[in-house]
Amino acid sequence: MQTRRNFLATLGVAALGIASGDAAASSILAPRRKLKKVGLQLYTVRYLMKADMPGTLAKVARIGYKEVEFAGYFGRTPAQVRALLKQNGLTSPSTHIPLDTLEKDSVRAFADAKAIGHQWVTVPYLPEERRKTMDDWKRITELVNQLAPQAKAAGLRLAYHNHDFEIRSLEGQRPLDYLLDHTDPSLVDFEMDIYWVVFGGGDALDFFNRHPKRFALVHVKDSAGPPDNKMVDVGQGKIDFRTIFAASDKAGIKHYFVEHDKPADPIATIRNSYNYLHALRY
Repeated sequence: MQTRRNFLATLGVAALGIASGDAAASSILAPRRKLKKVGLQLYTVRYLMKADMPGTLAKVARIGYKEVEFAGYFGRTPAQVRALLKQNGLTSPSTHIPLDTLEKDSVRAFADAKAIGHQWVTVPYLPEERRKTMDDWKRITELVNQLAPQAKAAGLRLAYHNHDFEIRSLEGQRPLDYLLDHTDPSLVDFEMDIYWVVFGGGDALDFFNRHPKRFALVHVKDSAGPPDNKMVDVGQGKIDFRTIFAASDKAGIKHYFVEHDKPADPIATIRNSYNYLHALRY
């Protein structure tokens, strides 16, 4: 049985090996974890989905993706969507459903989501007119707290997806902090869009440290960095995904979805992003 002293000695040898370029010793401390599944937010290929949903899902699966997150069903019924997923060996842990849709008929929205096989219904975006003041954010938080038990009753969880405006200070508070502080962790999860956190001047690790286990989902989206913060294929930008993913246990991350809002070539983008994440060790 290895003693603590022997274990620390082994680490010391490894450290010396790294310093001297010893590959065998360096491998002891080399990152070994990798993503078990790489997912895709289908908003990235929304125009292809609109034109040919079955063909697009088939292309996504052939690239290697195992999970997808929906942003609309393009006229398909829950049964049709579920059949297409099964046909392509895909699962869909989460779907994006606008808040106003949930307000109008949450019962149907949750029932359809459950029928497709989703586990999370995620609020994707808030229009500007609904988020001008902190009083607006308090109303949004109250609504989220009302919807979350309904989602649970339907066998689902409710999640909230951020952009940059939740990260920027408003009346001395950051709206995302307010949402995290005033929602029940047993009912409400969050989907961190890593690009928008960085764009808004935030730090993913800071959120993970202060709100552990709240971020069940993440959008993996890369940035070329200041000043333009141009979106680029995952792995071609400046965001340190290796360090962020190393904190996945603390954050509570269960699913990782590639996304790019305006890719010049959607299929090339999702292929490049998949290849990078599939090979990533952290």
